[in-house]
Amino acid sequence: MRLGVAVAAAALLAACTSTPLPPWTTTGAAPSDQSAPTGQRTVPPPLGTERGVPVQTAPVTDSPVRPDQMDDAQPSAADLPYSPAVAARFPAPEVRYNTPGLEPGRRAFTTNAELSDWLHDLSASVRAPTQAQVLNIGSSQRGVPLQAMVITQASGTSADALDASKRPTILLIGQQHGDEPAGSEALLVVARELSQGLLEPLLRRINVVIVARANPDGADAQRRVTDSGVDMNRDHLLLNTPEAQALAKLVNLYRPVAVIDAHEYTVVGRYLQKFNAIQRYDALLQHATTANEPEFVTKAATQWYLEPMNKALAAQRLTSEWYYTTSTDLSDHSLSMGGAQPDTGRNVNGLKNAVSLLIETRGVGIGRTDLQRRVHAQVTAIGSALRSTSERATELAQVRSFVTREIASQACKGSIVVEAAQTPERRDITMLDPDTGADRVQNVSWNSSLHLRTLKTRARPCGYWLSAHSNDAVDRLRMLGVQVMRVAESGNVLADTYSENGRETMNRPDVRGVAADKAPIVRVRVTPTRSSIDIPEGSYYVPLNQSLSNLAIAALEPDTQNSYFANHIIQDLGDVARIMTIPSLVFEDSD
Repeated sequence: MRLGVAVAAAALLAACTSTPLPPWTTTGAAPSDQSAPTGQRTVPPPLGTERGVPVQTAPVTDSPVRPDQMDDAQPSAADLPYSPAVAARFPAPEVRYNTPGLEPGRRAFTTNAELSDWLHDLSASVRAPTQAQVLNIGSSQRGVPLQAMVITQASGTSADALDASKRPTILLIGQQHGDEPAGSEALLVVARELSQGLLEPLLRRINVVIVARANPDGADAQRRVTDSGVDMNRDHLLLNTPEAQALAKLVNLYRPVAVIDAHEYTVVGRYLQKFNAIQRYDALLQHATTANEPEFVTKAATQWYLEPMNKALAAQRLTSEWYYTTSTDLSDHSLSMGGAQPDTGRNVNGLKNAVSLLIETRGVGIGRTDLQRRVHAQVTAIGSALRSTSERATELAQVRSFVTREIASQACKGSIVVEAAQTPERRDITMLDPDTGADRVQNVSWNSSLHLRTLKTRARPCGYWLSAHSNDAVDRLRMLGVQVMRVAESGNVLADTYSENGRETMNRPDVRGVAADKAPIVRVRVTPTRSSIDIPEGSYYVPLNQSLSNLAIAALEPDTQNSYFANHIIQDLGDVARIMTIPSLVFEDSD
């Protein structure tokens, strides 16, 4: 099918008329740049309740939430990863959870086979009006099925059925890093409680998709990376791994309004080496923080999600802070929030206009120590996110409608941020004395992602041209949900091509030091040069009058560390150009 550009462009731009935002009522002030997202707050409703829905106090039959079950025996003082005084700061929660990996006396976490059986057993046991289905969304590098569970009270579990329900969908992801098990164990609990337990009433207003374990090979090997040695949480723009590709396709299909990414962070390790201190917080939290992130999505994340989440954690006597990490360089005593690069799931899903949140509980490097408490922190935070989605269903739909139309309407107008960086600050962070367990305040160099420094800007183009042999880049953009059109008839357009001024080969950096990746990147210095260029038949056009235009910008501006050019997906600077006027071209539908 051939499409005339004038008709297609007019139709797209006509859809970009302004949509009013909802009245911006909040549950409290958003966390400021200088303060942790904790404090004195009103206690929220108990887990699994909605406004006007009575609290369910009796245990659910065969529920994994088992108040009467004794916790695993705590390790002896000799086996603890820190002193008994530190351990005393983290008492086991009153509630106890039961998954295969949490059984008393268990040494291993839930295996991949046990996880699959758990999800299929839940899917088979739900009762109307709730429906559940386990989807095979791909395979890991070792051939382990990658599975997602859809739980809903829509007419069916397909993406079309969820869309027709007019209820927002939230996606929950666990264990992208294989050595961070608490998120996966918590999501098995959440899946059970949604399908037949305390969280099931929320399905009257929301749909839920759960990927309990995104990196089964890493989980099996108890290591951070995938089988190929790639950090899949730095692969959500590049899509080099089948694991990241599966998540991208799932997000593209189900279009969640919110994505929650469950991780764990290092407790002792380099913090003890650098600061002679132990990590203190039960949960570290952060929303998407990257260039061109929609303002109102960030506002929804901070006020509608993070504020209630911190209240829920505080009500359970769990502590929280903004997420931070430190590099593997032991001479570097700075702390950094989650990065500004558009490579992590958190930031890429933010550029897909979803509320995108990172939940990190304390766990890396301490084995099964405090596992019930770690799972409790994850369940509490994830339950809060589910409740926020339910309570804000109408407002989230309005924000998404406004943001997607507003972004599409910006094509050919104003400027884009090509590259941004964190802002250096000083900040007090509380850690624990390794001997006494007492609070120890550290004043540290702090790289903040809450206000980014703009390093490079350019005029926003109308779209990008890609050469006919850019099929690899086109395939990845389409997996991300970006619209790409094929040129049906040759033409001529006004464009900016890239003139190279210099380059260097380097490892791709991240806030921890260097991202685990397949190959070094090419950092190129360019100058855009305006000219009229010929557009041959069979080449491609990526219009920016679409809702995912900011994602296309992150991939296609070549002089950034995460661009498709820097990472060898686009091989030559001559294969991409910035189109500066609406092109008079004819396209064909090649999807």
